[in-house]
Amino acid sequence: MKLFYAPGSSSLLPHIVLREAELPFEPVKIDEHTKAISGGGDFRSVNPLGYVPALVLDDGTLLTEGAAIVQHIADLVPEKKLAPPNGTIERVKLQAWLNFLASEMHKGGFSPLFYKGIPEEGRAVFRARLRSRLAHLDSHLASNEYLMGSEYSVADVRLYVVSNWASWVDFDLSPYRAVLAYRGRLGSRPAVIAALKTEGLVPWPTSQPH
Repeated sequence: MKLFYAPGSSSLLPHIVLREAELPFEPVKIDEHTKAISGGGDFRSVNPLGYVPALVLDDGTLLTEGAAIVQHIADLVPEKKLAPPNGTIERVKLQAWLNFLASEMHKGGFSPLFYKGIPEEGRAVFRARLRSRLAHLDSHLASNEYLMGSEYSVADVRLYVVSNWASWVDFDLSPYRAVLAYRGRLGSRPAVIAALKTEGLVPWPTSQPH
């Protein structure tokens, strides 16, 4: 398998999950701005939309969209228990968390804060949305070790990755003590450390890599 990634971006999600799964894969770095592939080539020849993550399976099948990719990875190694079995209500709960993190935290929260053209009034709307969502997460994590309760899952990796971006958009996480403690637990996992090292993110940069 080949994972195309841009350092610290949403592709860090499947990168960490692949390492949790202990599956063989080749990480391939791309430049998110020019779409140049490390070693040569244009990433748009892999994914015409030009965004990561993209996972090319051994048979040549292309998978995009982080939530879909990580569920596929988890299903390849059910013994790792990175996702509940398909067909269970717990799997639906996992999918609910993945959708919440994609829509409410990523696209509807952090993502707009990266765009320089958005006026401060608009940024205030997205910061307020993030504060309310993080308050919800903080309350949940105050009484649960992980998003799914006592079981670590791919949803936890998603939250870890998206919350990393707070330092890149000057969003203060300090009021959310349970979230910070949770991030500390996840950040100490060997798979997380290995993925961060591969992407050149140790220590985590204070601004977005280019």
